[in-house]
Amino acid sequence: MYAKNIWKDINPEKTTKIYDFCEGYKNFISVAKTERLCVQETLSIVKENGYKELKEFNSLKPGDKVYVTNKNKNIALFLIGNKHITEGIRVLGAHIDSPRLDIKQNPLYEKEEFALLDTHYYGGIKKYQWVTIPLAIHGVICKKDGTNISVNIGDDESDPVVGISDLLIHLSADQLKKTANVVIEGENLDVTFGSIPLKDKEKDAVKANILKLLKEKYDIEEEDFVSSELEVVPAGKARDYGFDRSMVAGYGHDDRACAYTSFKAILDIDTPEYTACCILVDKEEIGSVGATGAQSLFFENTIAELLALTGKTNYLDLKHAMTNSKMLSSDVSAALDPLYDSVSDKKNNAKFGYGIVFNKYTGSRGKSGSNDSNPEYVAWVRNIMDSNNIHYQTSELGKVDQGGGGTIAYILANYNMNVVDAGIPVLNMHAPMEIASKADIYEAYVAYKAFLTK
Repeated sequence: MYAKNIWKDINPEKTTKIYDFCEGYKNFISVAKTERLCVQETLSIVKENGYKELKEFNSLKPGDKVYVTNKNKNIALFLIGNKHITEGIRVLGAHIDSPRLDIKQNPLYEKEEFALLDTHYYGGIKKYQWVTIPLAIHGVICKKDGTNISVNIGDDESDPVVGISDLLIHLSADQLKKTANVVIEGENLDVTFGSIPLKDKEKDAVKANILKLLKEKYDIEEEDFVSSELEVVPAGKARDYGFDRSMVAGYGHDDRACAYTSFKAILDIDTPEYTACCILVDKEEIGSVGATGAQSLFFENTIAELLALTGKTNYLDLKHAMTNSKMLSSDVSAALDPLYDSVSDKKNNAKFGYGIVFNKYTGSRGKSGSNDSNPEYVAWVRNIMDSNNIHYQTSELGKVDQGGGGTIAYILANYNMNVVDAGIPVLNMHAPMEIASKADIYEAYVAYKAFLTK
């Protein structure tokens, strides 16, 4: 059903399904605030649903449930179908990194008897949105002896939170003359980490006390920050939003809303005709680069391993499998904001409550950096939606010269497979608190299931 409001065409049974599904989603994004945590949480869920690691298989048959992880930041799920993999795979691909602040490698310093952590922001953010809010720190510190120490500060109810200070309004005359992009400088996004000095220490006494506490809790030295990966994210749980509880407020809808609905879809289908796949990748917010980004060879290598377990080791078999595959690049889209509707082409913009969003192309201005999907494929996807009475809509990322953005779609399309962007509309995208409609989250899940079983 194209461009129709879900809430106007709904029964009590579906309303209950929507709200129940989103309780699980809220729990997921409240816990899975980093890529590593996303993989850990997804892994625990899929194992409970019978998925086994690829290395446990000597061969593959229809109905086998397989998972593969990569460097603790990627996970790929496969439900082997009745048709051979060379005939193509149905792929749902989402990213699990979100804009945030990263702790630098030499971060800890003292200034005016405060201990602070130096940061470098990750992805596209409005820097002023990250000050004066409760923040948490998640990540890992890897010691030279091979020990990996998990860090979680600020999301347990008994934990302290951290944060970034801002200038009080009474002294802000000069600050308020600055434009929004520099009113908070990137080098000033430093996290306040403590203020108690260590007794009998004259210089950098607060820093010394922090190092003492870190040693007691985590058994680390200051130098261990060099091999750490610590991410500063908003503290607190996802919550219902709106008096009618129709929306979800939380950190990381982009793109964990699509990640959750994608892997839940593959868990909730029976053996399909074509092998079903859900792949969750890292680094999309900075160009999909590196060993865990969509541009890495992880996905291609994994398909080659699957083919080998079916007796197919020819290079052309791999190429045929990729070319014959179809993909939904599961990524969020910009929702029409009633307070800022002037930046949107309203007849070509996603709305809350209208279901999953298809972006034939993304990119910026002249479609730069876009995968512009073939209309034949878009028609094929439309047929799936209409055949299953699924609400869907189409969108662009605002007016032509207003800005834009990209997804991983073009990367997988390089394999010559058909790809179109398909996700959930979001308000406040890239902010510490993003907003999504419960109806859209659930409808995306239903749409992904239909796509995998077509």
